[in-house]
Amino acid sequence: MFELKPLSKEGVPQALEKAAHYRLLNEPAEAESICHDVLMVEPDNQEALVILLLAVTDRFSKSYALGSTHLQEVIARLTNEYQQLFYSGIVNERRAKALLNKNTPGSGYDAYEWLRKAMNFYEQAEAIRPAGNEDAILRWNACARIIDHNHLVPRPVERIEQFGE
Repeated sequence: MFELKPLSKEGVPQALEKAAHYRLLNEPAEAESICHDVLMVEPDNQEALVILLLAVTDRFSKSYALGSTHLQEVIARLTNEYQQLFYSGIVNERRAKALLNKNTPGSGYDAYEWLRKAMNFYEQAEAIRPAGNEDAILRWNACARIIDHNHLVPRPVERIEQFGE
């Protein structure tokens, strides 16, 4: 096992720029690794937490995505309630999109549920958003359009009838 080399505090801003750049190059694993390096030096760095969250969710459509427990821990470390709600919505929305891309049996029902969860988080974020910040509304509308465009519906509820009733 290798002992990881720590970044200097002076190198954090440039490292975060590189992490954002790697996300844009569709290399989320590299961005994630850089964020972990930054968080070793500055555990509460909010920018690193957001980039980490986005890098992990970039990987949902690939076979090597990480589990949701990890993401909940990252979200809990965000100090801003609006960001916690907004990025919880992002996680659910991206999970839904990954399911839609896989197009497996039942994925439409599951995608609908994830999108509705995302929309719920976006509504909560909208209620406490900073003035002029319309991001939660834009994301809510995007989810609504995905549901409508793909004709997604909730999973049918099966009725269980018991004898004698």
